[in-house]
Amino acid sequence: MAHAASAPGDRSQAAAHGPQAHEPQTHRTPDIFSGHTHALARLAFPVLLGLAYGYWAAANRRFGGPVTGWNILFGFVTAIAFILVYLGVQALAPRLRRELHALLWAAFTGIAFGFLFNQSASAPSVLRSAGLSLIIAAVAFIIIFYRYYTHEDAQGHRIR
Repeated sequence: MAHAASAPGDRSQAAAHGPQAHEPQTHRTPDIFSGHTHALARLAFPVLLGLAYGYWAAANRRFGGPVTGWNILFGFVTAIAFILVYLGVQALAPRLRRELHALLWAAFTGIAFGFLFNQSASAPSVLRSAGLSLIIAAVAFIIIFYRYYTHEDAQGHRIR
């Protein structure tokens, strides 16, 4: 007795026979936060990170000495600059292809590290700061590119 095979898009028998071989298995972790919470976290994370970065830069600059008004001002200006650049990279990077996306975040990471290193008490040379920044940026690029490469398809669409 011959049976008719179901068409590729026919899902009438899928419930009875389980998932078909041509149907991709997608596994997503449940999202327990609302869209409002995600939007708030998308803004709160750069602000908290920027405040920590500004404090760190100010602490490096004062070399363990007393806290002054200029030191506090330097910390807040550094924090505001960090936050604005972070938000700019956060807005621009997803529009780029994975290579440029990773390169932009790596450049941001390297520059942020170089600035902090240059503010440290050891008074490093500019060449040493630039060299270490390039090393940090290269490592960041490898890590970030690998992540984007493994989480996107060939056309650059994120796999969810």
